[in-house]
Parts: sequence; C-alpha cells; structure tokens
Amino acid sequence: MNITYFGQSCFLFEIGDNRILFDPFISPNELASSIDVNDIKADYILLSHGHQDHVHDAEQIANNNKATIIAIHEIATWYGNKGVENTHPMNIGGKVTLPFGTVKMVSAVHSSSLPDGSNGGVAAGFVVETETQTFYFAGDTALTYDMKLIPEQFDLDFALLPIGDNFTMDIHDAMVAADFVQVDTVIGMHYDTFPYIEIDKEQVKEVAKMVDKKLILMEIGQTINL
Repeated sequence: MNITYFGQSCFLFEIGDNRILFDPFISPNELASSIDVNDIKADYILLSHGHQDHVHDAEQIANNNKATIIAIHEIATWYGNKGVENTHPMNIGGKVTLPFGTVKMVSAVHSSSLPDGSNGGVAAGFVVETETQTFYFAGDTALTYDMKLIPEQFDLDFALLPIGDNFTMDIHDAMVAADFVQVDTVIGMHYDTFPYIEIDKEQVKEVAKMVDKKLILMEIGQTINL
C-alpha cells in the first residue's frame, strides 16, 4: 500500500483502488502550505476525534469527492447535519466491512469536542485489516493497557502512533505502545505542528533505535510504500 503524509496526523492510504484519508488538518497547517486540499482524492475519511487539528478539512474533502466520513456516532451525525452526503457512524468496539477490508474502532484515551463546541463523543483509534496488511492508527491517545487487546485479535504489520508529548504519548510511551501491540515498525505522527509538540527528530530516532524499533518520520507530501 502507498502512504502519503499531509502533516500532523493526516495520512492518505492507497489500498487497491480505494483511497482512505485519516484526520485531515491541512489548510491551516503552515508546515503543509505546499499541499492543495482540493487536489486530494479520497473515498473514505476516518476521523479519530473531533478536535480541529484532526477534522478541519474533512467537510471540504468529503464534499469534493463524495467521500464517506467514518467516525464515532456524534461526529458522523454532526457532519450529516451539516449536509455531508455520506457518513458512517461507529462506536468503540464496532467493526465495519468496506471494499478494501475491515475497520474496527478501538479505544483511545483523549478528549473530544467539535470545532463549534458540540459533543464529539469519545476519542478513538482504528485497526484496518486488508487482504495483505493490517495496521493500527492510534489517533490521539495516552499509553493504555487496552492496547494489549489488539494483538489478541489482529496480527499487525505496523502502527501509526503519536509521539509529540504534551497532548498525547511521547516517544518513550509510544515505544511501550509498540510493544503492547506487537509491532516493530512505527510511523510517527502528531508532532512539530505547534510549539507544544515540537520534537528533536534525531533524539526520538535514537530512542526507537535503542529498543530495536523502526521509526519512520515522513516528510509532508512524501509517499512511501509498505
């Protein structure tokens, strides 16, 4: 699968003929100024929670592409009421089968509210299982023992974990999380966008190296194949 990074926690996965976008926060992000939101093609938009730095461009991209927004019930309903044509509500522990595979919504420990102050339900992560690979998108979360349940149900190939500290896990907790979900390859996210979450990239890479984990820090606009 091809993975393109658009900054913060926004990734576009190309899985077969399907394009799955996570947590689009692009147009207000100065670090992503080279990205034109209108050029992004997506079939599904998965939202981990309602904070602005995860949903800002979701409505525009959904309307541009007639994409389906998949999110916790409160967020999906909010977008439906705003006129987004295709939404799919979920809740923690639920799973949906889509053309590219299955998506299971798992717990995350974080707050959630929508940009206008509406109730955003609770924060979530996702486990995506395809014919060829399975991965965990943690969303914004603290380190939690619930992560240990994931490898009891899924054999993960890699995980996307926040490493920016302050609002989420730091690199040290993320490496413990990688052990909990039994992966050796981690794509870092939720760092550098704001002063609160700026990181020393060489330092975090060294932390990962010390525990024999492969930490991938993508450049904004970069596409990799995993």
